[in-house]
Amino acid sequence: MSDPAAHSPPLPPPPPEATAIDPVCEMTVRLSANKPTYDFEGVTYHFCSAGCRAKFAADPAKYLVPKTAPVEAAPARQPPDHRSDQQGGGHDHYHHHDHDHDHDHDHDHHHNGDGDNDHAAPAAPAALSAPAAPGVRYTCPMHPEIIRDAPGACPICGMALEPMVPTADDQPNPELRSMTWRLALATPLALFYLVVDMAEHVFGVDLLPMLSPAGQQYLELALAIPAVIVCGWPFFVRGFESVRSGNLNMFTLIALGTGASFLYSAVAALAPQVFPPAMLDHHGRVPLYFEAAAVITALVLLGQVLELRARSRTGDAIRALLNRAPKTALKVLPDGATASIPLEAASVGDILRVRPSDAVPIDGVVVAGGSAVDESLLTGEALPVSKAVGDPVTGGTVNGTGSFDMKVARTGAGTTLAHIVAMVAEAQRSRAPIQGLADRVSGWFVPGVIAVAIVAFAVWCVDGPAPSLAYALVAAVSVLIVACPCALGLATPISIMVATGRGAQAGVLIRNAEALERLARVNTLLIDKTGTLTEGRPEVTAVEPFPGFFKGDLLAVAGALEAGSEHPLAAAIVRAARARKLALDTARDFAAIPGEGVRGVVAGRRVVVGNARLMAGEGASLAGHEDAIAARRGEGETVMFIAIDGKAAGLVAVADKVRPSAAAAVAALKRLGLSVVMASGDNRATVEAVARHLNIAEMHAETLPADKARIVGDLRKKGRRVAMAGDGVNDAPALALADVGIAMGAGSDVAIESAGMTLMGGDLNGIVRARRLAVATMGNIRQNLFFAFAYNALGVPIAAGVLYPAFGLLLSPVIAAAAMSFSSVSVIGNALRLRKVRL
Repeated sequence: MSDPAAHSPPLPPPPPEATAIDPVCEMTVRLSANKPTYDFEGVTYHFCSAGCRAKFAADPAKYLVPKTAPVEAAPARQPPDHRSDQQGGGHDHYHHHDHDHDHDHDHDHHHNGDGDNDHAAPAAPAALSAPAAPGVRYTCPMHPEIIRDAPGACPICGMALEPMVPTADDQPNPELRSMTWRLALATPLALFYLVVDMAEHVFGVDLLPMLSPAGQQYLELALAIPAVIVCGWPFFVRGFESVRSGNLNMFTLIALGTGASFLYSAVAALAPQVFPPAMLDHHGRVPLYFEAAAVITALVLLGQVLELRARSRTGDAIRALLNRAPKTALKVLPDGATASIPLEAASVGDILRVRPSDAVPIDGVVVAGGSAVDESLLTGEALPVSKAVGDPVTGGTVNGTGSFDMKVARTGAGTTLAHIVAMVAEAQRSRAPIQGLADRVSGWFVPGVIAVAIVAFAVWCVDGPAPSLAYALVAAVSVLIVACPCALGLATPISIMVATGRGAQAGVLIRNAEALERLARVNTLLIDKTGTLTEGRPEVTAVEPFPGFFKGDLLAVAGALEAGSEHPLAAAIVRAARARKLALDTARDFAAIPGEGVRGVVAGRRVVVGNARLMAGEGASLAGHEDAIAARRGEGETVMFIAIDGKAAGLVAVADKVRPSAAAAVAALKRLGLSVVMASGDNRATVEAVARHLNIAEMHAETLPADKARIVGDLRKKGRRVAMAGDGVNDAPALALADVGIAMGAGSDVAIESAGMTLMGGDLNGIVRARRLAVATMGNIRQNLFFAFAYNALGVPIAAGVLYPAFGLLLSPVIAAAAMSFSSVSVIGNALRLRKVRL
């Protein structure tokens, strides 16, 4: 059985992102966003946009008043102080390290300002503002650089802001509440218009015979004020702000379309004499379009409500994770009695009791009792993991039939569950490179649509049938409404949000959307042998003394020298020595030789333990023992040598069993289009034995720490797209160099922070799940983008009237509004299918 501790690694907190304050608009600028900069008097200033930079460059003194003095960028999180050259690479590199790490867990990231935007953001409309939950910050799903302390609308796209990290309590969305009551008011008013209009124009029945034609139009105007102005007020506010700030968006088009219909109809009802006689009916009145404006408003509100409800479901995965931890814990008091306490009242060092079938309340260490714990929250594997005294347990995992007491090790934001939630939330706000296509299109799309609407209006006015002005208005409004780019903007981020949540449920933590996209494209996987393909817990299988030495003496001196190290090979030797009840002396003058072994003085004798390369360097000849060494290596065992006072004294054989799931996982990866390459610091015979067992054709043996990065570079030079999986400090350079770095969950902090993904489990099945998720997500995004592009490509020309000359078809603004609203809902519904993808 693998080490239970390997399944419950404490994840490092996500590093705080370096930021600076724009001295012009005082917004927070993420330095990683490659925004404009300007050097002035030896100081580099960062700007949210070229416009702010130009203003600053024209007159720096204007903005350099004390309240906007240069703000230093927040320092990025430094890696832990690993004082050896490498760590945790299993026995692929025989080395030792000092475990004196300086873990920096200060991960508070304070945004000073409102986000990274071209202009200072307007305040949220009063009708939509609501008190924010304490400590909750809000961001836009399409523009994650926008960050607010209260809910409202995004100043760029106008969409409703969402909590950066969903809370366990699913609080009502104030935006959803606002849109819901507006929809409740707009629906009956829109139905009134539809019924009256349909009765008159389809059945020739006047439902308001008691009113004169003028009186009916005045009634329509009176009802249009609440139906269009009151119910659609958020759209007008956002449309106005989009024009004022220069960020034209879907609400620009909605406001223009409904506003034009309302104003045209209001003027026609109040002053019909200003219109040409050809537009007057037999009652001397001008036909009105309050019906179109009211129904469009109601349909857009319906789309917003459906969209907000669907978008709220993208946080279900995070809420499910948060809800895994119980709200209370059973604290063991000094007198042995127990008391139920709120989970937030638990402190480091408290003793908590976990009863059968209870969820583990928080991270800690078992101090009494034992059980088997379901850690599928972390690993995606349902097989329970045995826990005994000294083993770590993680908050949110589920206890089995046993009972145990645990000592609290971490609380609050420092817990593994909190780190998982933070990483998932950060990934959901990240942007995939494929989104750049949608961004580029959206940049010219809205101005282009407005231009098409103007051209359509002009063409219908000049060349349309009578009344040409009415036809022109219908065509222009239809173009504006049908072309709202909401579906285009949502196509990528909504899929990323759902996928990262689904990944977390399967033990796959995605650092950013780019890593997900890259993993779907890679064709080569470079993996370490120890702890990934093997159990990662080597055991001594044989001790063979050379002539003149004794087995017990060899194991005793080797165990004494290795006692100060936690390297897997060292730990295996120490365990074997203690299992045989051997007395271990204290070693002096200990020294580690990275990638080779260790040396020191034990009981006055100079002892060296390491590989053949180290023996050669020490002048200890292995001549005459080649057959015994080859036989051990041929069985897939790792062979270490012991030299005493400069003479080869014997060998210790260690075997790390291949994981039972490794062969099936390698086969699955090949079916998913990946070529698997194994890299190991072990000797060639041992590596070849493992490669034969797992049917891996390409492998690299006897690799030093720097070789893995070189191998990644060589593979990329050959045109291969490479994913690298590793768990040690020595893997960090290769993880960073690969197209995608995948940190195995039991690995070091540096490995995890160098990688784009972290697998909570330590075997290849996690990589299989990650690959399937990445491929499914990118397919989903491509479906969304195709649907959004095709919808607009077909809708705009039809709305403009290109089919009218040949077929007499002109798209109604009402139909355009319905199509626009449901296109966004369709994109969201398609993205939500990722929640059910089989991994």
